[in-house]
Amino acid sequence: MIKKDKGRNLLIEQDKNRITAQDLRFYLTDDGKPMPSVTTVLEAYPKGAGYYEWLKTVGKDADNIRDDAGDKGSMVHKLTEFYDYGNTINLLDEKGDPVCKIAEWAMFEKYVDFVRRFSPVMHYIEIDYCSEKLGFGGTLDRVMTLNGTNLLVDIKTGGNVYNSYWLQQAAYKKLFEEMLSKKSGLKKVKIDDVAILWLNAKTKTEGKKDAIQGVGWQLITRGGEKEIENDWEVFCATKKLWDAENKTLTPKNFTYQLSHKP
Repeated sequence: MIKKDKGRNLLIEQDKNRITAQDLRFYLTDDGKPMPSVTTVLEAYPKGAGYYEWLKTVGKDADNIRDDAGDKGSMVHKLTEFYDYGNTINLLDEKGDPVCKIAEWAMFEKYVDFVRRFSPVMHYIEIDYCSEKLGFGGTLDRVMTLNGTNLLVDIKTGGNVYNSYWLQQAAYKKLFEEMLSKKSGLKKVKIDDVAILWLNAKTKTEGKKDAIQGVGWQLITRGGEKEIENDWEVFCATKKLWDAENKTLTPKNFTYQLSHKP
């Protein structure tokens, strides 16, 4: 049985009393070949002087800060996914305990505000695809139609919108287009633009009439095909650098027992 946890595939074999966790840095093609994730490839993208100043400031806490941010993002993604599939999401469980941190719930409510006010039509929600031809894989958050425009949207919960996000979206667009061309029975949607739904924005109002934003959240679009193609070229250059530096890198899977008897 295959299950997912924070983007990781988990192979659960109850008859063998074991669970195997797939390396988060890789996706598998249909015939089992490992390909690096888009975000793994983008580790080779220059991070800029600001990143290294941040490292100096936080020092040895950098890993913990990064992991906490990742956990927050994973939880918010999970809440929004369940919500978009039509489920009622409750902050408290049956015992009255919170199912997530208040900061995570606050970001989820920003997402709810976006959906209720702008009524996007969802075509695809949290889809995985891995391409041997392209040489990478990834998870696409949403494909939606908003105000007559077909958007590939990535949900972000961090403190900034970085240039690498647009490279990520350009790569995801290529994955999506290949997936539609190779798999039968899928709804055909032509992507007009890519966007970031930033749930940690600095916006203090709902903005002007045409703005797609609320208090603390904002939808930012890239601007169309020309910008996306330029981002794709930069991603390809980054992929070449990553390949050159990681020729021998292979995924590591981790196996654990499901239970232990004293």
